[in-house]
Amino acid sequence: MPTIFNHPFLGCGFRPFFLLGALYSVMSLVIWGGFYAEYVVPPSVLADPVSWHAHEMIYGFVLAIVAGFLLTAVANWTGGAPVQKIHLASLCGVWLAGRMVMNFELGLSETAILMIEGAFVPALAISLSIPLFKSRNKRNFIFLVLLSILFVSDLTFLMTEERTPLYVAVMVIITMISLIGGRVIPAFTVAALHRRGEEAYQTPQGRLDVLALMSLVMIILALLFLGVKSPLLAVIAFISTIVHLLRLRRYHTRRILNDPMVWILHVGYSWVIVGLIFMGLATVELVPFSIALHALTAGAIGSMTLGMMCRVSLGHTGRNLIAGKLTIFCFILMQVAALLRVFGPISMPEQENLFIIISAFLWSTCFALYVFVYAPILWQPRPDGRAA
Repeated sequence: MPTIFNHPFLGCGFRPFFLLGALYSVMSLVIWGGFYAEYVVPPSVLADPVSWHAHEMIYGFVLAIVAGFLLTAVANWTGGAPVQKIHLASLCGVWLAGRMVMNFELGLSETAILMIEGAFVPALAISLSIPLFKSRNKRNFIFLVLLSILFVSDLTFLMTEERTPLYVAVMVIITMISLIGGRVIPAFTVAALHRRGEEAYQTPQGRLDVLALMSLVMIILALLFLGVKSPLLAVIAFISTIVHLLRLRRYHTRRILNDPMVWILHVGYSWVIVGLIFMGLATVELVPFSIALHALTAGAIGSMTLGMMCRVSLGHTGRNLIAGKLTIFCFILMQVAALLRVFGPISMPEQENLFIIISAFLWSTCFALYVFVYAPILWQPRPDGRAA
């Protein structure tokens, strides 16, 4: 095997996918802010720039981070070797091919674009399913189901360019955040408190975890079959809000506010609750539906991805889970970006374009700083000499 495939950068999924996702996020949001400032036209095979922005943030940026996280987590869940070397490089190539056909007019047919862009999620799902099935890790089969829904949503959107499949995709990502957050946030919080010598315990909340999952699945079904203005969607969204609030009260949030590497995850989870509230309000037209979407995307997805990217990048390269000054600055900037994008248009709707431009600039700055701080960590071997 060529030496290049033995490089530490290809030793585990989080390394290339976190860096690629961060770089693509910076590029996409610079273009998006430039579009609203009337300096740039988004490069896309799609007719609608808003559809390009929504699709590429979900299937470009977010899916890269999801891939990096799941490829890393599945190795831990199953006790097997991580996807690495030429296999990992091939997955990155499939992701990059999708970004090429979605951003440049290459003279390809619609069928070819559909096949190239649609190839990444199945390739990722197959890569994950092999160790999961071999180890009979049934608890995590749900992620294969969620990836399948993302795949169908992607193809449906590309064939119809209707927005509903994108709404479904956002809620699938939120479901992943709820699932993973319910596992890691209390665990990471208790571990951090123990490191400080404080007494703390995780409270089992199996029923609430199941209810949270069911409520989000019901939202997905309501979006598919009833639409964004259904009163039933409002009811389900408010029920889901209550369930997620009940889970959060056992997470020791107030005790961990002085630990940035943990509080950013609590904040991301809290944005899920805010987004669900706004979704309920949007169905009765008290706020635009885009406000709910951006509470869930700019707020929840932005905070959780950035927080987990920093944490995994440090922890899985053998470094201490301590947020440096630039990392803390990134976490704060992300909250400012989300707050401006969500609450700015509510308070001053006539200035919505300005809020979008500023929020896009702040978001891209966050991930540019992530690249600046963490790219050397992702590229270099572990300081303790261990693999990956």
